[in-house]
Amino acid sequence: MTPAEVLSDALAEAAQALRDGGEPFAFATIVRTAGSTAAKPGAKALLSVDGTILNGWLGGGCTRGAVKRAAMQALQDGTPQLVSVAPEDLLAEKGVAAGDQLDGTTFARNGCPSRGTVDIFIEPCLPTPQLVIMGTSPVAQALGALAPQFSWSVASVPQEDRPNRRSFIVIATQGQGDLDALKVALAAKADYVAFVGSHQKYATLAEKLASAGFDKSAIESVNAPAGLDLGAVTPEEIALSILAQLVQVRRAAVTQTNA
Repeated sequence: MTPAEVLSDALAEAAQALRDGGEPFAFATIVRTAGSTAAKPGAKALLSVDGTILNGWLGGGCTRGAVKRAAMQALQDGTPQLVSVAPEDLLAEKGVAAGDQLDGTTFARNGCPSRGTVDIFIEPCLPTPQLVIMGTSPVAQALGALAPQFSWSVASVPQEDRPNRRSFIVIATQGQGDLDALKVALAAKADYVAFVGSHQKYATLAEKLASAGFDKSAIESVNAPAGLDLGAVTPEEIALSILAQLVQVRRAAVTQTNA
């Protein structure tokens, strides 16, 4: 069951509009309360990339600052956050202070007169990364069929209207317009560019790219040959090796952020 299936119609519609627009956002759900609190477990809200509540309700201002910080952190890291907002004396009893993290929970101080405790789970919802597959070769076709099964949004040309979406480009032209495709890919300034071809073939093309005025660091950032070294032979196996590398790069970004 997806989050949208347990939300109110208004919240679900707002979330879908953000998804359709390629905008990052976060769901916040109150999972536990103790003492006197305005909102109760199950209360939900939709938060923007800057932590603003767009829809829903989480109570008064007692939790707003902590939720905002946690939402921004969740969207930056791409990982869920659990924040516990409690009175200062209760934090002291636990041996923690505002801002401390313990067992996956970030603690924040509740300075409101109600002196209640509210635990809020925040789940980031990031735009599906764009995978641009340039070319119509058998490898390109195999990769295009495989990638959507692993939550990649596949396109044939870079799309510049989604500034919040990570972009990955695989050039699988295999002799049919290789240089032109590389120029388009490098000009797009994607997060990752890979070329289906040998080291030697790319070295020749790299010289031409340099002559055309492309930056040396950009030329050297291209992964060539594309894919992990799995000993792949068939187009389907090569596509699998490329997708494995794409997943590795995609997940590494989150790991490095959280290190």
